[in-house]
Amino acid sequence: MRDTRWSVVSVVVGAGIVTAIQVGKAAIATPLLQADLGLDLAAAGWLTGIFAVLGLVGGIPAGTLVARAGDRRILVLGLASVALGAITGATAPGYTVLLASRVLEGFGFLLVTVAGPAILNRVVRDGQRDIALALWSCFMPAGMALAMIVGPLFGDWRMLWWASAGLAAAAIMAGLTMIPAAPARIAVSWRRTVSDAMRVLTSGGPVLLAVCFAFYSLIFFALFSFLPVLLMEQMKIAHGTAGLLGALTTGANIIGNLGAGYLLARGASRSSILFGAYLIMGLAGLGIFSQAFGHMPTFLLCLLFSSVGGMIPATLISSAPLLAPSAALASVAIGLVMQGSNLGQVIGPVAVGGAIETFGWTAAAGIVAIAALIAAAVAVFIRSDHNPTG
Repeated sequence: MRDTRWSVVSVVVGAGIVTAIQVGKAAIATPLLQADLGLDLAAAGWLTGIFAVLGLVGGIPAGTLVARAGDRRILVLGLASVALGAITGATAPGYTVLLASRVLEGFGFLLVTVAGPAILNRVVRDGQRDIALALWSCFMPAGMALAMIVGPLFGDWRMLWWASAGLAAAAIMAGLTMIPAAPARIAVSWRRTVSDAMRVLTSGGPVLLAVCFAFYSLIFFALFSFLPVLLMEQMKIAHGTAGLLGALTTGANIIGNLGAGYLLARGASRSSILFGAYLIMGLAGLGIFSQAFGHMPTFLLCLLFSSVGGMIPATLISSAPLLAPSAALASVAIGLVMQGSNLGQVIGPVAVGGAIETFGWTAAAGIVAIAALIAAAVAVFIRSDHNPTG
């Protein structure tokens, strides 16, 4: 039995954190972007939402590319795309080019988030895979929290973009140095790619996971795309303090990530974890956006929303290889699940940003509650406690 290479796990999770910083930097830089480029919240929402546009259609192709071109190669390619996108954004003369640069960053994010779990699936011992994938699922809250902590230290949003490009370059060097190359690769065949995609799409389980991830991302980014602005506008908190509180709230998501790994390793039902977490997120979201409570209770609800919600991505990502039609299609199943994640990441910020601009902050409460209820209903049908592929 192979030994788990935890140094490789650390590098892979670190690469994920670097890509997640690219998501979080747009949220914390929103006030600076509004002042410099004259953006409203709907336009700012697109800077987060368009980040995931390529992931709407690219998840499965990215998964097949990982399977055939090699997971380490695709991870490095993704980080290079992130670096190039960040540099393009830092030098953008206006909103249009900045928006386009976010698509390039989003392409890199897609490749890294599909290749990362594939590498872990390859290098981690079977009995420790749920734990490793739970650690991997921490990359998003960890990266967003770092962006919110560090972001206010930059008086100019362009310098933040330059710094994020430098981190991506450092992650490329670490990946090439520490991650072992994948075994011999298979030549890319479009016919085989389509066949693999159809097998995953018609297998049922991965589709349910993708739907659940879409609703989770919608709910998560409905809050976290605008959390610094919410804290500043509704609670009258300074930009730097809003960044720290936003980081604390985002970081609380890690509690749920690790908690899910602990529970899954001890045989907890995946559908039960998902069902309970969605309901709690929905109720907390109602309290946050309806502004029915004072500042401190509302902030505590944000912490609850984040910490309990963290159980969802850890459960969904670790379930993808189990529900893949075959072990060889695990990366394709992960790609489909991430496609669902990207769908929610696009819809959430845009829908909520537009709703807030038009109807006020309370409009987001209904969106979050309905999405949570639908996701909880879908989660009931997920049965991945045993590997159907043997």
